[in-house]
Amino acid sequence: MKLWLVVLHIVLVGTNLWVTAHFQKEPIEDNEFAEFEDFEEEKPNRETVSTSDYSSSHFENIERVNNYEEDDISIEDIDNEFDHFQDEEEFEGLDVTVGNSDIRIEEPSTLKITKVPLHLRARWDSFYLEILMIAGLLVYFINYIAGKSKNYHITETWYIDNKQILVENFSLVGDTGKSIDESIINGPIKESESQYSIYCSGRIGCDSLLIELKLIKRQDLVAVLSQLIRPQNDQAHLRIELGKDETDNFVLAIAAKKTAIHLSKDMADISVYCPEKRSGEKFNLPSGFYVMSEISEAASAILDNKVLQAFNKYTNYIEYIHISDQYSGPKQQEDVTQLTMPEVKKVLFVGLNISIKGHINKAENQEKVRPLLQLTFYILDKLRRFKLSKEGKSKTDKNRLKVEEAFLKTTHAARAEAAAARREERRRAEKKRILQEDDPGKHRKWEEKEQRRLAKKRAPRMKQLKVNAL
Repeated sequence: MKLWLVVLHIVLVGTNLWVTAHFQKEPIEDNEFAEFEDFEEEKPNRETVSTSDYSSSHFENIERVNNYEEDDISIEDIDNEFDHFQDEEEFEGLDVTVGNSDIRIEEPSTLKITKVPLHLRARWDSFYLEILMIAGLLVYFINYIAGKSKNYHITETWYIDNKQILVENFSLVGDTGKSIDESIINGPIKESESQYSIYCSGRIGCDSLLIELKLIKRQDLVAVLSQLIRPQNDQAHLRIELGKDETDNFVLAIAAKKTAIHLSKDMADISVYCPEKRSGEKFNLPSGFYVMSEISEAASAILDNKVLQAFNKYTNYIEYIHISDQYSGPKQQEDVTQLTMPEVKKVLFVGLNISIKGHINKAENQEKVRPLLQLTFYILDKLRRFKLSKEGKSKTDKNRLKVEEAFLKTTHAARAEAAAARREERRRAEKKRILQEDDPGKHRKWEEKEQRRLAKKRAPRMKQLKVNAL
């Protein structure tokens, strides 16, 4: 009996599911915007299967499955709610659909679509800045290579043309500082792309000769362009260090106008010993040259007929001649901490123009430079033979004594302070040495000595007057 009841229960449940699937017309959907839709309320049919053959408990189960209870839904009149959408003056140019009614409002569109050009174009004028930059770098690089090569060629040519003169006057020419095994060919030493140096030694009357070839900075494009405004020349600066006892003491400078202003302003020895510039015409020199001499006796002796002829013949190629026994380099700012006189040397400087602006013939330039090298060695030999008179020598000695006294006066306070510092350092060292010893007698003696020194220092100073007896 129980088995039949179970089978009957299963049949009833299947029947209920079949009825639910085939007789429910509209399923309930969860729609949040259902109140804005036009719909008709329909009540689902409630079907109940009743059978007298079943028990009351089976009918209750069937009613729980088939019974669709719906919540009370309040439906408002949507005609009044959307009346403002019917106003044609409120919306223009828009299509609005409200419920079952379509409202069409037309308005001309103000939206503009801009035609955007392509970012990259296949045109060269879009890259003119990049093209100019690359062209400038290319020109600078080409000028660097060409200028560097030209300066090197000028140096080699000058050295080859004048090597014979240097070899005749010096035993060692073009020393590079390397050993004989490592050095194959001695020649100019490269200091920079526009500066070369040649060192010579082994001659009577001097210690050494240093030739500095200062050329135009042809490797620098900016320097090349500046030549259009301020033209310059390639120059050779000869520095000969004289022996200490080979020549007398005096300072003399002969230079062109611009160079003379520079020497008198920047060189310490010329600004101190011969600040006055005299016109070169008084010494039979070409116009444009100035003479700065400590004593006129030395200027007259050096500027003999041979030297004057060279100045008149090669006026544009001679830049300056500087002879000094007090050469200490360019003028330095006054330093009160400097307690000693600067170190000085006896030197002979000669400045020559290798090439003149506007002279295209390079062979002619070299032909005119060779005699000026001979002139330099002629002046060197003349300095060895020249001797000042007693009056001239006395005057030069007085000038150097005055300079030394002036220096001592300006540095007196600094020297006194330095001496006091040295004395104090010695006392501290002595005190430390005595305190390290275990002898109380030495300690007591040192303290008594220190007290006497302090008492003497605090005592007033008295001047002692001497009275001669009648």
